[in-house]
Amino acid sequence: MSDEGRTPGLAPSLEDIARLAEAAFAELPEAFRRLAGEVLFRVDDFPDEEVLDALGIQDPFELTGLYQGVDLAQRSILGPAPESSWIFLYRRPLLDEWADRGDVTLAELVSHVLVHEIGHHFGLSDDQIDLIEAR
Repeated sequence: MSDEGRTPGLAPSLEDIARLAEAAFAELPEAFRRLAGEVLFRVDDFPDEEVLDALGIQDPFELTGLYQGVDLAQRSILGPAPESSWIFLYRRPLLDEWADRGDVTLAELVSHVLVHEIGHHFGLSDDQIDLIEAR
């Protein structure tokens, strides 16, 4: 990640992470982006308490991303229009994992988490996503 546009020595901002996510999404195959449809992306510092409680997570640093919405596999043309689907990326946990790992760039980590959450948007479970990633 370039230091352009931010003060040297400061952690990447919410906007920096959002730019990395936008770039990662733009690099995905066009058919994949089209299938993702109108999923919305948001970057926050941390998940809120309600999300952590619902997932049974005590430490907010354990969650780097989250998909919220009705996944594509569960949607019906005959049913009511679902609310918007969201993919959340959490800046502080991402930065913490990036610093702890030291073996990937921040852009690679953001891309990995983004693609993982898009997998949930497509209706895939964590186990299915893990199998795909292992290939």
